[in-house]
Amino acid sequence: MNAHFAKTLTTSLLCLALAIPGTAFSAKSPEWDKTFPKSDKVNHEKVSYKNRFGITVSADRYLPKGLDKSQKHPAIVVGTPYGGVKEQGAGIYAQTLAERGFVTIAFDESYNGESGGQPRRVSSPDIFVEDFSAGVDYLGTLPFVDRIRIGAIGLCGSGAFAVTAAQVDHRIKAVATASMYDMSRLMRYGWKDAMTDEQRNQTLDQLAEQRWKDVDNGTPELTPAFPSEPADTIPEGLDPTTSEFFEYYAMKRGHHPNSIAAFTKTSAMSFMNFPLMDNITSISPRPILFIMGEKAHSRYFTEDAYERAAEPKELYIVPGARHIDLYDKIDMIPFDKLMSFFTEALR
Repeated sequence: MNAHFAKTLTTSLLCLALAIPGTAFSAKSPEWDKTFPKSDKVNHEKVSYKNRFGITVSADRYLPKGLDKSQKHPAIVVGTPYGGVKEQGAGIYAQTLAERGFVTIAFDESYNGESGGQPRRVSSPDIFVEDFSAGVDYLGTLPFVDRIRIGAIGLCGSGAFAVTAAQVDHRIKAVATASMYDMSRLMRYGWKDAMTDEQRNQTLDQLAEQRWKDVDNGTPELTPAFPSEPADTIPEGLDPTTSEFFEYYAMKRGHHPNSIAAFTKTSAMSFMNFPLMDNITSISPRPILFIMGEKAHSRYFTEDAYERAAEPKELYIVPGARHIDLYDKIDMIPFDKLMSFFTEALR
C-alpha cells in the first residue's frame, strides 16, 4: 500500500469515529444497549425493515411519550457517521428530536451493526444512500406519520449519503448534515484533493491485487480496526486528526463493540467509482441545513457542498466546536436550530 493511500485510508477510517456523551458502553443493559442515557420523555423500540436490495435494516425508533397516534406527525430518519452505529451519536440526535415532538429512527447501515447483509463490513455508497430511502419507507408505513412531512439528518459520512438520497427521493422534504464528510471525494482524490493520478493508479493496482487475495482466500480482508476494548490513552505519534478520532472511537468515551471502524478493503473501489452529491442543486426548492464546527478539520467538505447547493440553504457554524464535538456534545449540538429548521420545513 503506498504511503499516500495509507494516510488517506487511515483518515477515512478514523472519520468513522462516533462520540458518546460522557458514558461508557459498559453501562448498557439488556433493556438499554446505548452509550448515552435513556430519556424518560420518549418511548424506544428496536425495529427492522427491508431496503430495496432485500437487506434487513435495523433501527431504533423513538416516539415522544404521550404521542397522539390518532394524528399525523412529522418524522426524521437519522444516519450514523461512516462506520458508527445507531447506539451512539445518531441515537442522541434521534432521541433528542423525539423529546421535541418528532417521530425518529436512527439506523445501522447495511452489512454493519445489527443490520443484515453478507459478507459483513461491506461499505457501499449506493446501498448506504438507499438505506436512507428505506428509512423513509418504514416511517411512511406508520399510521401516525405524515408521509409528506419526512426529513433526514446525516452525521459525518452519512451527511453525503443523506444529501445524495434527497437528490432522487422527493419524499425527503428537508435534509440536514452535521460535520459532513464526502467519502467518495476522500477516497478518490485524497485528503483535500491532494492525491495525484499516479497515486490513484497505484491504489487501484493494490485494490486489484486485493480482490485476487479475497477470491483465493474465500473471504474479504478488512481494513485495520480499532482495539476491541477501550484504550486508556492515545498512542504517541498520531497526527492531530487521527488523535481526535482515536479519542472517541477507541477510548471509553466512544467505544462500542458493534462499531469497529473496519470495512472490507475492496469497498474503496465503489467509492472511487461512485461520486456523491453530484446533483445537489436538484434538491431545491427543498431546504438543506449544513452544520459544522468552527474548528472542524472537515470544514471544507461542508463549505464546498454549501457553495454548490441551490437555495434554500443555510450554513450554521458552531463556535469552538471540533468535528467530533457535533457527535455527542449536547451543549454544542444546535438542537434548537435543528428543531426550528425541521418544524418550518415539515409543517
